[in-house]
Amino acid sequence: MSLEGSIGGVHNVEPAAVAGSDRWSAALSNVSQIGDVVESLSGFLLHKAVYMDEEAFGHAASNARQSRSAVAQERRIRALEKELDSAIAAARQARVEKKRAESLQRAAEAHCQEVLQELENTTKVFKLHLEEFRKKEEDLTRKDSEIQVLKAIIQTMTKA
Repeated sequence: MSLEGSIGGVHNVEPAAVAGSDRWSAALSNVSQIGDVVESLSGFLLHKAVYMDEEAFGHAASNARQSRSAVAQERRIRALEKELDSAIAAARQARVEKKRAESLQRAAEAHCQEVLQELENTTKVFKLHLEEFRKKEEDLTRKDSEIQVLKAIIQTMTKA
């Protein structure tokens, strides 16, 4: 008896349509058919079942563990590769930023040198102007002394 034929043969009994004894015989018939289906199913499973000895089962279990381990390791490798790629990208970005910072530092140092040179030039010009100013001041002081001497001479000559 096939599995499909057994299931299709189960009676669906309406309780209101059948009297008490008929219901009992229908229930027994259903139980008998269910037994036939179970026997058919167990026979089907016995023919299709795979039996392994302990050694074969051990090898199969070991292979399954190794397969799961390999899959987990592949996932870990992919995760590590992603981390490596992101670390390489971060290092590349850091190198770019370092070069940019070095370029900015060189530009700042060049500007500092320009400002320092300008300051030195201004200092030299200031010293030249200061020296010229002192010479003029000395000249004015000498001329003022001469004027004072001439005034004194004029006063002495006008009084005499």
